[in-house]
Amino acid sequence: MLDIFSDTLLDGLKLLPFLFITYLVMEYVEHKTSQRTQQVMKKSGKWGPVLGGVLGIVPQCGFSTAASNLYAGRIITFGTLIAVFLSTSDEMLPVLVSEQVNPITIIRILAVKAVIGIITGLFIDLLIRSRKGYKKEELRIEHLCDHQHCHCGEGKIMKSALSHTLQIFVFILLITFVLNLAIGFVGEEQMAAVISNKPVLGPVVSSLIGLIPNCASSVVLTQLYLEGVLGAGAMIAGLLSGSGVGLLVLYRVNDDIKENIKITILLYAVGVIFGILMESTGIAL
Repeated sequence: MLDIFSDTLLDGLKLLPFLFITYLVMEYVEHKTSQRTQQVMKKSGKWGPVLGGVLGIVPQCGFSTAASNLYAGRIITFGTLIAVFLSTSDEMLPVLVSEQVNPITIIRILAVKAVIGIITGLFIDLLIRSRKGYKKEELRIEHLCDHQHCHCGEGKIMKSALSHTLQIFVFILLITFVLNLAIGFVGEEQMAAVISNKPVLGPVVSSLIGLIPNCASSVVLTQLYLEGVLGAGAMIAGLLSGSGVGLLVLYRVNDDIKENIKITILLYAVGVIFGILMESTGIAL
């Protein structure tokens, strides 16, 4: 037990500088571009899913929550919202960077999420526009909320970066400790065999984990993938259905509960379907 604890702490401390540098860069980019990004999204029209899918891969704090607010006001389309949710990487990117994963692998993961988000979003908007009697929804500005729910814009960039770093550092320590403990008692091969050798069960379970409206879900999924417990398809399934706190904010700002439930089910289904496809075909990242 003492060895497991010391190994976990040592591994975590090695990641700390990489996490801080990553968040410092991300905070700087967000403070400089967040308002401009939202303006672009508002004017995107039928190409919204394309922009949403591309911009969503940038792990800006509150970007998925901004999309929820914009959709509640009907400023962006249903497909654009889905594209953002599917492509949002949340805390996955900082974890991959801090673990010094091959940059090509990181780019592939981000590209897969963006492409799936764009294709799904465009397809959904096309279906909606093709419906008989389709009429564009009117703006509902009264539902918009500028509050980003993550307080990232408060204080200085350095302070925000440090806050994010410490939060995720604690998450990683806890998750790594549990993983090391489980691997120590059960064995890495036995744990991996439960999920990774089953092309259906892995994505089904991972996609459920991804729906948890918290950054912890993306940290868990990424760490499990790096530990070899999850395959690429299972990880992608969870990361596709996960949208950070964006889904939670949607339930708060969008009055149509049935629609919110449909969006949740859709995110889960897309994650499972593409996860199973990747697992079954043996596609590697």
